[in-house]
Amino acid sequence: MSARSEERRQRDARVGRVRGMRIHALPEDVVTRAREAAGRDEHHERVAEAAGSPLRCCLRKAREGEPLVLFRYSPTAGRGPYEEVGPVFVHAEPCGGPDGGLPVELGRAPRVLRAYTAHGRIHDGVLAQPETLERDLADLLAHPEVVEVQVRSLSHGCFLFAVTGD
Repeated sequence: MSARSEERRQRDARVGRVRGMRIHALPEDVVTRAREAAGRDEHHERVAEAAGSPLRCCLRKAREGEPLVLFRYSPTAGRGPYEEVGPVFVHAEPCGGPDGGLPVELGRAPRVLRAYTAHGRIHDGVLAQPETLERDLADLLAHPEVVEVQVRSLSHGCFLFAVTGD
């Protein structure tokens, strides 16, 4: 397999699809850099006891005893005035990425949905219930100005995953 094919395979493995939407875990390069930096600076910590924490590499909750890395991440990466940096967890070792589709384990609770424009401005926000999550995402993505919807924790406001139109 060529390096380019492997890069495409890794990128595609981190994106799931559901009814005209693409579900995005953290980019592989971000996850790899975090794993490599774990324990080397104050921004990347190895943690062992974080069962139930939402994993941004495979879009599920951490299981008891899984080694993890906790680091800070900005999903907007400098686009616009609404840039936020917050804590995220990933597996300490490669995990294969998400299964595809809407992450069931991360969608079982009410979620804050924030719709962003190409310039990083917030277009709209919605409090989505588990039973309306898919419909609410589709409604937000139907606006021509919206290029991405961030799915966030209601209790802590943490970024969980991103959704774009297909």
